[in-house]
Amino acid sequence: MKNIPFCDYKKLYLNHRENYLQIIDEVASNGGFIMQQAKKDFEKELSEFTGCNHAIGVGNCTDGLEIIWQSIGLRPGDEVICSSHTFIATASSIVMAGGVPKPVEIGDDNLICTEAISDAINSRTVGIMPTQLNGRICDMDKIINIANKHKLFVVEDAAQALGARYKGKHAGTFGIAGAISFYPAKVMGCFGDGGALVTNNYDIFNRSHQLHDQGRDVNGDLKSWGRNSRLDNIQAAILSYQLQKYPAVIQRRREIAAYYHNRLSQLNELKLPPPPLEDADNFDIFQNYEFMADNRDELKKYLEENGIKTLIQWNGKGIHQWESLGFTVKLPKVEDFFKKCIMIPIWDYLMDEEVSYIADKIISFYRK
Repeated sequence: MKNIPFCDYKKLYLNHRENYLQIIDEVASNGGFIMQQAKKDFEKELSEFTGCNHAIGVGNCTDGLEIIWQSIGLRPGDEVICSSHTFIATASSIVMAGGVPKPVEIGDDNLICTEAISDAINSRTVGIMPTQLNGRICDMDKIINIANKHKLFVVEDAAQALGARYKGKHAGTFGIAGAISFYPAKVMGCFGDGGALVTNNYDIFNRSHQLHDQGRDVNGDLKSWGRNSRLDNIQAAILSYQLQKYPAVIQRRREIAAYYHNRLSQLNELKLPPPPLEDADNFDIFQNYEFMADNRDELKKYLEENGIKTLIQWNGKGIHQWESLGFTVKLPKVEDFFKKCIMIPIWDYLMDEEVSYIADKIISFYRK
């Protein structure tokens, strides 16, 4: 029996230990810990990678989303439509910036339903926040069309989607701004909390820069009230190193996803994510490999008995199911999804025999 963790966090460091030690030593030896060259270099590299005009390294993705909405200027009562199938930070960023999140239903792709967006729009609606979930981008053509029709802001929660593309365009660059996470569990993660916001809008960039650095602009002049949410230089330097090898990491995940699809699509008991196709509108990075499974809880137990760790994301609840936060809406598709969803390991360091073992055990569960 193999022992396959959902994520072996130690390997994220140990696989490149000598390079990371050199990076840490270089930054520390220069004394450039906060708002120095390594952060500037990474922000430039990130903007070039995503094809956007501006990138700002921040303390975490949640801060990035809050800062974007604060830069836009939400007012009390302003509503922002989001998917209920997302992390709580998507909705909390709206609340912390002064607005009201309106979680809606998912479509057949388990991402935000564009019809539900249209149905939720009212006189208080000011924005739409699609979550580019598990490394896959929503139908942004329809979302942007809806936003343009109703003159709404689009802010992307691209926490899980750095490198994902829709019709050649990168996650985070469709609306007025987007935020990305570098939490260690992400496809490109640092060694603690970290995030970035990206935008093509100079006004949003300028205001966001002030908000993330105590109200100071790019010249260091104090222009407004702000906060302290700055990606530190050691993490920035580590991320610069990771960005160099990032395309190979994405390619490995896509290889694993293709293998899972080829092996598991024979099972009618599963609803799998779309496979990686080179000529499709969506170029997925497979942050997670999440699917719906009959007898989900029994499958999870069986896999763990066979040494395979799995995960049910976000405690198995959609945003609207947290009644303690005041939500009362019922969203049957989201609720059904969370009764059946499960994620299996897909980290790029998995060996072929481990990937095969995982598929073998899933098949054996349903065919035993």
